[in-house]
Amino acid sequence: MNSTEKTTKCNSSVSTDLERLPSQHQGQIQNVHLEGLVLQNEDARNMSGIETISAGWIICNSWAGIAATFALAIEQGGPVTLIYGPIVMCVLVGACAISLAELASVYPTAGGQYHWVSILAPERWSRGLSYCCGATNVFSWIAICAGIAIIVPQLCLGMAVSWNPTYVPQAWHAFLVYQAINVLVLVYNIYMLRRTMWVHDLAFFVSISSFLVIVITCLARTAPHFQPTESVWTTFLNDSGWSNGIAFLTGLVSPNYMYAGIDGAVHLAEDCKNPGVVVPRALMSTVSIGFVTSFIFAVIMMYCTTDLEAVVTTVTGVPIYEIWRQATQSDVAATVFLVLLLLAAVFALNATHQTASRLTWSFARDDALFGSGWLGRINGKQQVPIAALIFNFAIMFVIGCVYLGSTAAFNAFIGTGLILQHVTYAFPAALLIMRKRSSKWLSDSRSFRMPAIVGWAANLMTVGFAILVLIFYDFPTVVPVKGTSMNYASAVIGVMAVFTVANWFGHARKHFHGPRLQVLME
Repeated sequence: MNSTEKTTKCNSSVSTDLERLPSQHQGQIQNVHLEGLVLQNEDARNMSGIETISAGWIICNSWAGIAATFALAIEQGGPVTLIYGPIVMCVLVGACAISLAELASVYPTAGGQYHWVSILAPERWSRGLSYCCGATNVFSWIAICAGIAIIVPQLCLGMAVSWNPTYVPQAWHAFLVYQAINVLVLVYNIYMLRRTMWVHDLAFFVSISSFLVIVITCLARTAPHFQPTESVWTTFLNDSGWSNGIAFLTGLVSPNYMYAGIDGAVHLAEDCKNPGVVVPRALMSTVSIGFVTSFIFAVIMMYCTTDLEAVVTTVTGVPIYEIWRQATQSDVAATVFLVLLLLAAVFALNATHQTASRLTWSFARDDALFGSGWLGRINGKQQVPIAALIFNFAIMFVIGCVYLGSTAAFNAFIGTGLILQHVTYAFPAALLIMRKRSSKWLSDSRSFRMPAIVGWAANLMTVGFAILVLIFYDFPTVVPVKGTSMNYASAVIGVMAVFTVANWFGHARKHFHGPRLQVLME
């Protein structure tokens, strides 16, 4: 290991596994630490607290996430899903964020959930459960990267159709734009991001400024002909064939996307200083700012929509563009707003690539993957995990090729992102419940501490929400089901499971070891 790969390894020479500690020694505990965990040295961390909070926000970019996924919500619930969905998501994802924040304040590592599972699980199951959680999280972040990347060509081609009605978009057009933006972000992450961490602050400023410009302009231009309040707050559209209840639950995918990648700040813990304080703040600020902006945005857009049918059937394939055209009564203004949304997507993709690479790097650092010796390195010159960035990019490139053959298969892959993420939140939350949230595992001196009843409720809701997501997000969006409308997310998860099992028996079973909590005795 050269000087540019400075790490700090916890000393374990006088430690005893906490779960084996006899009860008569509990009062003799002096301090606890983690055995088997190698952390990035403090000197190599160059993200400030504000930059970490900005990066965590820009990954989710809540109002933009709602705007980019309007189509599904309009078809499955319409205004009711768009307006009440953010409220439901604030409560449910807020519970997930509290669960993550409490653990991050005690164990701030780039591995996040899978490290916490390794710590909290009984020793017999620790390695297996931690590996499953880590592999699930790696897949989820790659899926989220692909999901954000495809938004860019969708917006670009939508603008092209609007200004040139004779243009007919082809799958390979979207493919080329998708690959181009991924290459651009890869190069930026390798050669420039380390020197320009302020780009996340810039992205946060641009995002909030864009939000204010859009909502104020739409309000000013639509004021004389707002939609009736009753139609905005009570109209429920359901052309899915499902009952209203199931349509609402499956339609929650749209407002849930406003918090896709909520654990982003967790995986940047070893890029920032004082992560035990900064990461929980980033998580909670993302939830709070995200709810305020997305809820206001959804309500105002519904008041400003004069023809909902035109939004659903728009030829551009970008419903929010049609809403902005109706609200502003100007193609130029709507195009400018779409460019701002496009810019937000690029910023989000940039931060997502960074975060996903840190997770892959951490997983490889724990020797969980084939090629871990390569993937688990920090490049000495650029001070970033170049191999992990290239690895994630290569998988995304292959996924982009799938788009050429089947958009349904591609959509199924990116649809797994939210499902798998919530599963990874449930892993440590369930184990924390099993440990009865004991101070032995969740230190009373942590920087982020909720009242006991709130903590218990948050952990239980995190597990319950993951079960709901695992069931209803696998449902097809319409019935009766056809080949083109089938939701293949469960099949994609099955394929991911095959790769996960193969890697376990081919490599990880012999080499992977997550951290364990230790105590020093008096």
